[in-house]
Amino acid sequence: MRWYAFLLAVVICAGCDGSSPGGATATDHNPDAFFDEALGKFDPPVVLETVGAVTPNIVFADGETLENNVHTRWAEERLGIHIRYKWTIQDTNGAYGNKLRIELAKGTLPDIVTTRESTVIQELIDSGQFAEVGGLFDRYASPTWKAAMREDPAAWDALTRDGRKYAIPILDYDYNSDPVLWIRKDWLDKLHLGVPRTMEELERVMQAFTERDPDGDGLKDTFGLTVSFAHGANTWMADSSWIFGAYGAVPKQWNRSANGMLAYGSVQPGMKEALRLLKSWIAKSYVPAESQWYDETQAAQLFVTGKAGIVAGPYWMSGWPLAELKKTDAGARYDAIPIPSGPSHIALRRGTQPVNGAILINKKMKHPEIFFKYQNYLFDYYAASKGEFQYGLAEGYDWTVKDGKPTDDPADLPLGGIRVASYTLTFDGARIPSQVVKAMPKDVEQVLLSQRDASRKDQFTGPPTPTMKKNWELLQKLEQKSFEAILFGDGSADAFDAFANRWFEFGGARITREVNEWYAASKSSVSESP
Repeated sequence: MRWYAFLLAVVICAGCDGSSPGGATATDHNPDAFFDEALGKFDPPVVLETVGAVTPNIVFADGETLENNVHTRWAEERLGIHIRYKWTIQDTNGAYGNKLRIELAKGTLPDIVTTRESTVIQELIDSGQFAEVGGLFDRYASPTWKAAMREDPAAWDALTRDGRKYAIPILDYDYNSDPVLWIRKDWLDKLHLGVPRTMEELERVMQAFTERDPDGDGLKDTFGLTVSFAHGANTWMADSSWIFGAYGAVPKQWNRSANGMLAYGSVQPGMKEALRLLKSWIAKSYVPAESQWYDETQAAQLFVTGKAGIVAGPYWMSGWPLAELKKTDAGARYDAIPIPSGPSHIALRRGTQPVNGAILINKKMKHPEIFFKYQNYLFDYYAASKGEFQYGLAEGYDWTVKDGKPTDDPADLPLGGIRVASYTLTFDGARIPSQVVKAMPKDVEQVLLSQRDASRKDQFTGPPTPTMKKNWELLQKLEQKSFEAILFGDGSADAFDAFANRWFEFGGARITREVNEWYAASKSSVSESP
């Protein structure tokens, strides 16, 4: 928190002449707000002020921006809400989170802030600049939204302080980022290989994909598997959690152990053998040595460009980014297959919490009901696939009519389909966790849900513990650097033992106690609830 203390001191100093460091408040633009039930909109129109991140995967139609697009025009026409951005920023290398921190210290944040960065969310809550939202949610949220939130009450845990809620969870689908393996079926057929079911069979397939020229160009320029390691071994795409899961450990999260207590996956004994295996794959060039620096999108690009035969990732990868492969190689075919089991017939993988960010409401916002009218509509119609949003958010963008029937086939849409949900304030429009099967291709659904028991959700969903606030960043860096040295450097898997000892010594033991104290208290509160 040293950065915050420094910036806060600068802001306090800047206000020593009696001026307000924040300038205009977040309420100047709406002295009043009236929602006309007959019209179904605010009349006169109101302003909803926010800020936004333009991520690399957002695609805009010609002439459109995050500030002015088919969705912002819809909000004004349908609901009488003008979504106004104080600023937007190209979100690379954490730029959005850093900008939020600066504006937080200056006290110049807008009505509504949404972000997916868990650390930033905690800093925003701890700043004291945002409203308690539990009462607002109870008062203004629609029955559809409330029912969706009840599907997993733990979604509120990390956003709660002393029983009071300071941010609204952005709900996600169940299983939305649980990985399956995507594999080049045409390469398997060409090399007369079967679908691998075990890690041993998988290694044989990777060897063939690496050494037997599956793309037929006469060069040794393909890899068996592509993974992302820039953010560690538990990622939303090009994931490697399943490799460690084959040895009984799911890294970078808190898992329930045999004694009923929570244990941090990255320091469990099974990690050592998984690191040894993955290091051997890198040494044999089955996995690129450059994986150390690949983020999720960069790693997936190896599959998309035909240079890797296997990538692990969510069910929705078939649409993006894997569909790009067929644009350059019309004969390419890929299938989703189950994650393979390890030597003891174990198969485990990261599981998805049905939460993907949070919504914070500025204390200065006079009319928070404006935001609830907006989000209620998305839950009541888009999440439920009803009314004008039965087929998508905007005809001609994410759906169209062909031969008299609605379709969302990318081949029939401009730019291969424009994901209008990315323009919404909560990044995905609105999602009801249990409705994931509606979004999932049936063949992939069968593969993914056949391994329900393999998914392990992070069991620690509370706010950072006292020692986490002081030591967690250090421990995360220790983990990343130690594993990089083992996998990509001169270290051996035997160095894992020294890492685990240091992890416990540098605060991990105390954090483990605090996490389990929270866990015991959370279970107690659930059992005592009516």
